[in-house]
Amino acid sequence: MSKIENPNSQIPNPKSENWFASWFDTPYYHILYKDRNYREAQIFMDNLTHYLNLPEKAKVLDLACGKGRHSIYLNQLGFDVVGADLSENSIAIASKNSNETLHFQVHDMREPFEEKFDAIFNLFTSFGYFENDDDNLKTLKAMKASLSDYGFGVIDFMNVNQVIANLVPEETKTIDGIDFHIKRYYIDNHIFKEIDFEDKGEHYHFVEKVRALTLPDFEALMAEAGIYLLEVFGDYKLKKFHKTESERLILFFK
Repeated sequence: MSKIENPNSQIPNPKSENWFASWFDTPYYHILYKDRNYREAQIFMDNLTHYLNLPEKAKVLDLACGKGRHSIYLNQLGFDVVGADLSENSIAIASKNSNETLHFQVHDMREPFEEKFDAIFNLFTSFGYFENDDDNLKTLKAMKASLSDYGFGVIDFMNVNQVIANLVPEETKTIDGIDFHIKRYYIDNHIFKEIDFEDKGEHYHFVEKVRALTLPDFEALMAEAGIYLLEVFGDYKLKKFHKTESERLILFFK
């Protein structure tokens, strides 16, 4: 669970039920992760949509879309896109880019959508955050319920075997004049990241916590959810998955 010391008015209630509801809504989350490789992400989405052979103007759901950068790119590829995220702040920013075929909404991924989608993308390890493991199953069931009869789902998760083997215990990243002190560790089948920093005389402390789900874990969850796992890939070029070497665990299902 996340903890925030001396929060200022920009920071949400630290007593939120889930750590991500607090951390993802802060401006500091977006500062820390602003240098992510979006060109690589675009190549990944090109590969995804080509592999799935999605029809022109297919309805695509970007689940846990953040500020919508990937939703915008998918829309530029010609798809009818809905970006959904639990963070009200992120959706408010993303919604500035809305058009007739690009919409954003605040949504809890554990709940199904009324409309059906030709593809649902859950990208860049946006799964496994919940305190209760049953919520991961609820999320998969909600994704299945939100797919059209011929729709496909994609979950892009970290390869926990590779991540744990190469975990960097401590580092400091300086971004926009803020020193983010980061600690990482693996315990109780979760990967933790503690983030400490100061800004404008205030001290902040956040904890990211992600369930260390392996391929067998996903296979068991998907079987229970009534989902058919089609393909498994190990990187954004859709190369074969290797348990110890692959950077990613990318699951295609319906």
